Amino acid sequence: MKYLNKIASVFFIAALGVMTLTSCEGSDLYKVNAPDWLSEMGGDEEESSVVEITPNPSKLGNADNSTPWWSVFTDDIKAEPGQTYQMKFTNYGGSANWNNFVFILRNETKDVEYGVFRADNWCWSTKYPDGADSDNFCAKKMESDSRDWATWLKAMNVAKCTLTLTNYGDGTADIKCTMLGSDGVTYTQEYNTIEVDKDNLYFAFTVDGSHIEFGDINIEDSEPASMEVTGVPSEVVVGTEFNEAMANVTATVTYESGLTKTVAFDELQFETIPNYEELGQKTLVIIYNKTYLGANCSKPLVVSKSFSVVKELSAFTQTVVVPSPLTIGAEDNSDGFWGAHTLNVKVEPKETKVVHFTNYSDCATNWDNFLVVLCKESNAEYAVLRADNFGWGDGYAACAPSFEEGRDWDAWRLAMDGARVTAYVTNNGDGTADVKAVMTGNDGKVYTQEYNGINTVNPDDMYFRFTLEHAHLVFDQVVGATDFSTGFWGAHSQNVQVKPHTVATVNFTNYSNCETNFKNFLVVLNDQTTTKEYAVVRADNFGWGEGYGTCALAIEEGRDWDAWRLAMNGAKVTAQIVNNGDGTADIKAVMKGNDGNTYTQDYIGISVNQDDLYFRFTVENAYLVFE
Repeated sequence: MKYLNKIASVFFIAALGVMTLTSCEGSDLYKVNAPDWLSEMGGDEEESSVVEITPNPSKLGNADNSTPWWSVFTDDIKAEPGQTYQMKFTNYGGSANWNNFVFILRNETKDVEYGVFRADNWCWSTKYPDGADSDNFCAKKMESDSRDWATWLKAMNVAKCTLTLTNYGDGTADIKCTMLGSDGVTYTQEYNTIEVDKDNLYFAFTVDGSHIEFGDINIEDSEPASMEVTGVPSEVVVGTEFNEAMANVTATVTYESGLTKTVAFDELQFETIPNYEELGQKTLVIIYNKTYLGANCSKPLVVSKSFSVVKELSAFTQTVVVPSPLTIGAEDNSDGFWGAHTLNVKVEPKETKVVHFTNYSDCATNWDNFLVVLCKESNAEYAVLRADNFGWGDGYAACAPSFEEGRDWDAWRLAMDGARVTAYVTNNGDGTADVKAVMTGNDGKVYTQEYNGINTVNPDDMYFRFTLEHAHLVFDQVVGATDFSTGFWGAHSQNVQVKPHTVATVNFTNYSNCETNFKNFLVVLNDQTTTKEYAVVRADNFGWGEGYGTCALAIEEGRDWDAWRLAMNGAKVTAQIVNNGDGTADIKAVMKGNDGNTYTQDYIGISVNQDDLYFRFTVENAYLVFE
């Protein structure tokens, strides 16, 4: 079999088209396992041979999948040093993940197993029998760390498989199998850097409650047609290694046949224009040049993305939002899994969205509570995250779930009926996302749930929504009684954390009885541990607290206080709480009065603990409706 290293002129046209966007001077080419066509650019054609093998017998295992484990084998075939072998077969799977083909590497006398390799990401060797330390004696890799095993198992019945074995002649060998499932999806399984005796290496197949048929599987190769790239960061700190900065980049390639594959970072080629090592905006050119079966294609795909190399990352923004509708789920908690959803809410790169709600549950199981769905605008899911330290999806596999130490799960489950929840959904802008929930149970205890480092996220296309299972959710919208009867300190919103170098924004309508200037909203800055107040500031240029004494106050020039007071009933307010990251915080309010005039109120330089800064709203004879 020949693989001809060719590149069509269309690549050069496409790449040059991108290069004309900016100066090409100083551009950098990053070759990650770069193929000859990219590094030689027009050199002599090169061919490498692959030995195609049809093992004997050509059919292995009973057609009814009744063949027990380790009872039938193909003949052993010697793998010569420096040679690659390829076998094609149809796999007929059984009822469990291990009920599929099994590939064996061993010596001639069969008393040493370099490795026994199943289709389902599991292996063992003589060195580590029974699967112990199976992740240590070789490097394992699948098409996705979060493979949907139930779907995969079903797809493996009548799966078209191509398995290659390479004996590198240096004491190591690699195995790769491409499995085209009966669902039309391609799955891959790799076992790399397997330690072997290069001159005494033999291979064979066996089955376990399954059967396989060798021979031509009639999979036609297909040229790549389009590519969607995700995970390109919006900003990279100067000096960061390119491979580290772009480690989360992946591509979804669609082929002319309609099949798709997820392509990892190390299977792509990159070019930055202009020089990556210098500050400024860059164009990243991403190149993919393989057919569906892995040969060099005739027309490489080229996609461009933009990012910036900066001295330091820009500040995060944080916005308090109220999802729609305000209530989801039946009040008797009768809605089953996925039974009700909010509308999607977009999260921009380097932004956190904050949501307050009350969670009601039937308390029957841990998962009978809220769920957070991270998705694209099209609703394609990155991850689904439960309240109880569990989730799924391609992006979920890379994340680190965590919760507070010593949680009593029985107590937590019962406490979630009526729990007050603050959820934080963060788009890190680098292809990853974080989700955090702070849950104050009906027992008065605070529980936390975090999912950090969710990947495969397109930072320019990230949304979230809430759903539930045997629960219902009521989202916070109003603070204070709508008849203005709430006295001073009589109602509060939930605490919201503001991390260093973050600007938090809250939009709301302020309603007041207009009797005095101070009968409006107030903002409270406090810590979480002791709820010590750094400062309490009013809407009307006044406040108190230890941190308040250090700040500077400012309002717009020439304010007419009588007009302002009357204008505050129905005023549209945007309040910003800024954690400067230097031990100070700022509060800025822009108030669009019912008279059409704009009023401003600033409190600059409030002393705080930058690592423990929270805020909340309260009222006096007023109420607030959040947007």
